[in-house]
Amino acid sequence: MQNLWSFTGRSIAVSALALALTACQSMRGPEPVVEPNISGNYLINNSGPSIAELGYKEYFSDPRLIQVIDQALANNRDLRKAALNIDKAQAQYKITANGLLPTIGANAGVLQQDISGQSSKSDGAYSVGLALTNYEIDFWGRIRSLKDNALDNYLATASARDSTQISLISQVAQAWVSYSYANAALDIANNTMKSQLESMNINQKRFDAGIDNGVALSNAKILVEQARADVYNYQTQVLQAKNLLDLLVGAPVDVSLLSRQKVTKITNNKVFNAGLPSTLLQNRPDIKTAEYQLSAAGANIGAARARMFPNINLVGQLGLSSNDLSNLFKSGSSVWTYGLNLDVPIFDWGTRRANIKVSEADQKIAVADYEKTIQSAFREVNDALAVRKNIADRLSSTKRLYEANYKTYTLNLARFRAGIDGFGMVLDAQRWTYAAEQGLNQLQQAEINNQIELYKALGGGIKANTSEVIQYAPSSAEKRQARDAENPNKKPSLAERWFEKSANK
Repeated sequence: MQNLWSFTGRSIAVSALALALTACQSMRGPEPVVEPNISGNYLINNSGPSIAELGYKEYFSDPRLIQVIDQALANNRDLRKAALNIDKAQAQYKITANGLLPTIGANAGVLQQDISGQSSKSDGAYSVGLALTNYEIDFWGRIRSLKDNALDNYLATASARDSTQISLISQVAQAWVSYSYANAALDIANNTMKSQLESMNINQKRFDAGIDNGVALSNAKILVEQARADVYNYQTQVLQAKNLLDLLVGAPVDVSLLSRQKVTKITNNKVFNAGLPSTLLQNRPDIKTAEYQLSAAGANIGAARARMFPNINLVGQLGLSSNDLSNLFKSGSSVWTYGLNLDVPIFDWGTRRANIKVSEADQKIAVADYEKTIQSAFREVNDALAVRKNIADRLSSTKRLYEANYKTYTLNLARFRAGIDGFGMVLDAQRWTYAAEQGLNQLQQAEINNQIELYKALGGGIKANTSEVIQYAPSSAEKRQARDAENPNKKPSLAERWFEKSANK
């Protein structure tokens, strides 16, 4: 029993020493400088809080749309896949973190040996016990670096899921709006086709009576077929909009939740503030994803550098052993062993140094991806603001264009009925009025979509309600920087100094 406690004490001491050494070492090197090289300003300056701070249930005003979005968040397959990726990354992090802890297993065995030429005699050995199998002492921080990498990848996967949610909400809202505007375009096409049919019938009667030649009748037939083709086209668009919505939601959407009438208001917001540019870095989960991935790349460098140093493994066994099974559990049968294995690569033909270069190249790639993600985020916001800047003037102009064309049509129709002008002027006016009305319909949809796009570009859609608080866990790089800030006088380890000298050669 004394041997048992003696071994246990030694094991605890060795394990504590290993963990203490592990906590002190990090070989990932300094964090890289990120330079996205953008102005960091928005196209339109405003001082109000960003609309991204609003939960989607408070930003969007139609309860039917909110219900469709909730269904999509529950059933969408892309979002479900993103959630499963989080579970997978979490399990992988747990597996990697467990590498810092010793693995203890139970074993039992029996060995029976016959002595050659003496069949009546035999030697036996019986054993049972616990074994510590090849526990790596993380003296150089290799396993801890791999743990940091797994943690950063897990956090990146979680923030990527948030990006998927933001994109999904935007797509659902736009598809929901698209369904209503496809129906509106179909109504315009149907009304125009009816008007064109009436015009064609008038021209047919005038042609049959010999009043007009066949040119006006032929032109009227052309407009009828163009309108009929548009009707079929918009019927297809209505079906496609519904199909897209069903796909995004992950289940058939009840028609009672759809708006067949043109959606003229998607939100109760009157002012669409973008907030301060600095808040974009906090609100956009894709930027956080790129940041986590950059941190993970830095942790990989630490793991690759640690492989340049000896690998130290602790082995041990505690148990009972006897040549006689009946004496196995009696006093005096206890046995224990422990030892260290040292693995020192000498000639690997530059493989370990090449792995370091690969990790450093991956970090540079992650820096470029991070910078591009920031650039893309600002561009998306400014693109949405660029549309917003002139959309009201464009709508006013297009509306006046439609009204002018419609007035021209009514005047030409009156002049035709008075026998002043031919029917060709009426047909031309009908064509331009129809085009202007469809153009106005498309621009009104663009305005609604712009309100959705701006909300998405600013990072809106993670929260259901405005009162919720979204906080992202710090990356391993941020944790390290915080520790360094607490201990500014900390000196680099011998291994870190060796790497600095090696890199400067």
